[in-house]
Amino acid sequence: MDTYILGIESSCDDTSAAVLKNTRILSNEIANQTIHQSFGGVVPELASRAHQQNIIPVVEIALHKAKIAKKQLNAVAFTRGPGLLGSLLVGTSFAKSFAMGLGIPIIEVDHLKAHILSHFIDDSSAGEHPSFPFLCLTVSGGHTQIVRVDSHSDMEIIGTTIDDAAGEAFDKAAKIMGLPYPGGPVIDRLAKEGNANAFQFPEPKIQGLNYSFSGLKTAFLYFLRDQLKLDEHFITNNKADLSASLQATIIRVLLSKLKRASRETGIKEIAIAGGVSANSGLRSELLSMADKFRWNTYIPPMQFTTDNAAMIAIAGYFKYLDGDFGSQDITPYSKNKMVKNI
Repeated sequence: MDTYILGIESSCDDTSAAVLKNTRILSNEIANQTIHQSFGGVVPELASRAHQQNIIPVVEIALHKAKIAKKQLNAVAFTRGPGLLGSLLVGTSFAKSFAMGLGIPIIEVDHLKAHILSHFIDDSSAGEHPSFPFLCLTVSGGHTQIVRVDSHSDMEIIGTTIDDAAGEAFDKAAKIMGLPYPGGPVIDRLAKEGNANAFQFPEPKIQGLNYSFSGLKTAFLYFLRDQLKLDEHFITNNKADLSASLQATIIRVLLSKLKRASRETGIKEIAIAGGVSANSGLRSELLSMADKFRWNTYIPPMQFTTDNAAMIAIAGYFKYLDGDFGSQDITPYSKNKMVKNI
């Protein structure tokens, strides 16, 4: 018998709803919040208010495009965390109420775990699924992790950032250069026109498989401060080279630890996930490294790199098969809780 899962994602500033039939995507709708662009970053209170306005119409559109009725749904999966608490509360409250009205179970989903499981969505744009065990470099604006994935439910973080995430470093550097928000995609676009060897930035030396990007961000700030004293038009005249050099540094840091993780674990099944996995430079360098070390690599389609409800629904589907349901007293969490056997 087919299983229909409604997924709800509201961890940050995008309101999304998706419907999956087993592992096949039927709809995946996202309402973006452009209001944050004028502030240069997400304003939590504005985000939660926008979620309240968007969530009902987004769910309605998702069901309509999936061509199924509410009564056909088997469960509602929703993002419990991590994320902005105000935003998560909107999605959590809606999911609990909607499921209660239909008399179907709710399924709590960890946002980062969902990014990883997006590799198992069956869609015309999706490629082959990773084989277990595999390593997944999960990179976004708020998180940078290397995760060992032994099954759909058994995951272990073996490396993480001790301060800033890679995506945050991209966005903060872009803001320093006066680029529009979100800055990561802008830097990626400019980097294609620049020289990655034009400027040298320090690469943090952190023990083990952990990351740190705070020092790089500070070094970038001080470098620009010193150069602007000599030439007030330095940023304007060097945006492409600055973007290319910074991006190359971040990618080297990310992939050097991933290479080490593969060597230490012996795992050659390698995936990436999260918003920064859309970065063209990262994708290109990962494929080059895969050829060199004979990795089998898995890169998500662009539509599954950013926050979306399809990834929540697929994570919910596997928990549904395990009978892992939530209760009506569940509350969201803002910090990452994804550890082994969660």
